[in-house]
Amino acid sequence: MEKIEKQILNCVDNLSDDILDFTGRLVAEPSILGNEASAMEVMAAELKKLAFEPTRIEIDPAELSQHPGFAPVPWSYDGRYNVATRREASAEGGQSVIFNGHLDVVSPEPLKLWDRDPYDPIEQDGWLYGRGAGDMKSGVAAMTYAVHAVEKAGFGFKAPVTIEAVIEEECGGNGALACVAAGHNAGAVLIPEPFGHTILTGQLGVMWFKVSLSGVPRHVLEATAGVNAIEKCIPLITALRELEAEMNQEIHPLYQENEHPINLNIGIIKGGDWPSTVPAAAEFHGRLSFFPNATYDQTRQRIIDTIARATRLDPWLAENKPKVEFYGFRSEGHVEERDQPAFNILNDCHRKMFGRDAEDAVSTATTDVRAYHHYATAQATCYGPEAENIHAANERVKIESVIDTAKVYALFLAHWCGLVER
Repeated sequence: MEKIEKQILNCVDNLSDDILDFTGRLVAEPSILGNEASAMEVMAAELKKLAFEPTRIEIDPAELSQHPGFAPVPWSYDGRYNVATRREASAEGGQSVIFNGHLDVVSPEPLKLWDRDPYDPIEQDGWLYGRGAGDMKSGVAAMTYAVHAVEKAGFGFKAPVTIEAVIEEECGGNGALACVAAGHNAGAVLIPEPFGHTILTGQLGVMWFKVSLSGVPRHVLEATAGVNAIEKCIPLITALRELEAEMNQEIHPLYQENEHPINLNIGIIKGGDWPSTVPAAAEFHGRLSFFPNATYDQTRQRIIDTIARATRLDPWLAENKPKVEFYGFRSEGHVEERDQPAFNILNDCHRKMFGRDAEDAVSTATTDVRAYHHYATAQATCYGPEAENIHAANERVKIESVIDTAKVYALFLAHWCGLVER
C-alpha cells in the first residue's frame, strides 16, 4: 500500500497545475444566487474532459417541498440545477463515498473594498485570490481531481464514487437536499469546506427570517404627525439582540470554549423612498443560529415571541403588528461522533500527510453536511483547505492547502473505497 500511496500522491502533484487552473476558471464565473449556470457548465465540461459522465439534478420546488428538509424560498428555480457524476465500482469489497461541494458564492459587494476584480483570480505569495476561491471552488477542484488522480495512477474503485457540485449552500441547502432526495447516499460524505484540514464534529442550527412593518407617511415639515417605519425597526432589533445574549448563556457543552457561538446578523434592511418623506414601510432580514440541542420550531417561536413582546411595549406597533416571516435556512444543528470508521480513516490519511492527528472543527455556522446527517445514512463531515476572508473582500485560499486536500482525499479513496488495478 505504501508504494501505491506514493504513486497516487505523485499523480496529485503532477496534476497540481490542473487543479489550480480549474479552480481559477470556476472563480472567474460570478455564480451568485440565480446565476450559477455558467459555473455548472464549467464543472460539467471538466468532468467530461476527465472521462466522467455528468448529469443534471434539477430542483423541483413543488416536489422537493414535500421533503422535511426543504427550505422555502421566494426565488425561482427555473434553469438552475446541480451537476453530479458517479463512477461505478470496478470490483467489490470497498465502501462508497460522495464528494460534495457547492459552487454558489455570496455577492462580492462592495467592490471598492477589493484590491482587485473578485472574478479575476490571481495567485500571489502562495495564495489564490477571488470570490469563491476558498468558499469553496478550490475544494470542488481538489475533490474532483483527487478522484481523477487515483484513476490516472491506474486504479479503479471497489465501491461507487460520486462527485456532486451543488447550488444554494449559501442560502438554505436545497441543492444538496435535491441530491439526497434523488437517492444519493453513501458510506461516507466528504465536503471540502475551508476549515483548514480539520474534521467537522458539530455545527449550529441556522435560520433566516424577515420582519416587515408599516408607518404613516408625512412630509417632513410635519414629521411628528407621521410614524417612521424605519425607526420602528430599532426596538425590534434591540429585542432580538437581547434574545441573542440570552441564547449565548444557554451554552451547549460542545461550545464551552467559544466566547460567542450564537450570532444574530441583521443582513438586509429596506425602507422609505424619499429623504423628505416619513417612511411608510420598512423591513429587515436576519439570520440567527441556535445550539444542536434546540430545534428549528423552538427557535422560530422564540423569535416570534421576542418580536411580540417588543411590539406590546410600543403603542404604534401594538396596534399595527409587524409581520414575521421565515424563509431560506431552517437548518437544525447536530453533533457527530468523532470515533466513526470514515472519520478514523480520514484522520489516518491526514496523519500520513502531516504527521499528526487532525483537530476537530466545531462550526458556529452550518454546512451541507446537515442534509446527509439528518436525511441520509452517510458518515458525513467537512475537511478542506485553508482560506481567509470568506464572505468578505479579498477572499483567498492557501494554494498548498488545496493540493494537500486533494492528496488526503486521494488517500481516503485508497483506504475507504479500496483500489483495484485497471
